[in-house]
Amino acid sequence: MLSSKSCEIFNIPFFQFAQLKKYCPEEIPRIKAEYKAHWEVWKKLNLEISRRLGLPFAEPHIERWCNGWQVRAHFFAYYKYEFNKNSAAIISVILNRRRLQVSLDWHCYRASRSQIQVHQYNQWFENLDREKFQEFDIWNGRESEYADFHKVKEIKDGDLTLNDAEDFWCIGRNLEKEELDNIDAVEFIYQTIRELLPLYEKCHQ
Repeated sequence: MLSSKSCEIFNIPFFQFAQLKKYCPEEIPRIKAEYKAHWEVWKKLNLEISRRLGLPFAEPHIERWCNGWQVRAHFFAYYKYEFNKNSAAIISVILNRRRLQVSLDWHCYRASRSQIQVHQYNQWFENLDREKFQEFDIWNGRESEYADFHKVKEIKDGDLTLNDAEDFWCIGRNLEKEELDNIDAVEFIYQTIRELLPLYEKCHQ
């Protein structure tokens, strides 16, 4: 379903329609058609993952391919338990021009309405089983989604210091775009979500 070509739709010069209309209006029909086609694949993929996960997960939030004034720089979906729907702790799935990412994440835009606070979210890395998660990537929430990340096995406890009260860490798995041609993306996302669940649950203890 997903392939390296799925990432390539995000390699466009502009994302805002106003800029596209000004600088490359002839490209708009193609960009829209490609986005719509790939987003339908993205939506179908996430609905299949949701079906496999079942309860106690709520329906996934699958962000649309555009918001009226721009096309997205990535595709984004997130998963939560039904009884944690008001929590800003999420398991996010992102497809961008570089990679497919599945991670435990803090949804900053929902923080002010969250049933837990960021310090509770950060409970997940207290006494983290480093052996179990050694091959997972870990990164600060303020890092770019396009950055090079370190594996859990490569970091020390002191590296997880929080800079301030709003700081947080993410943990997950990343597949570079070339790897998408040789993997079952649905199975990869599903299995990664399952592996992240103990950490997700710890955020809500």
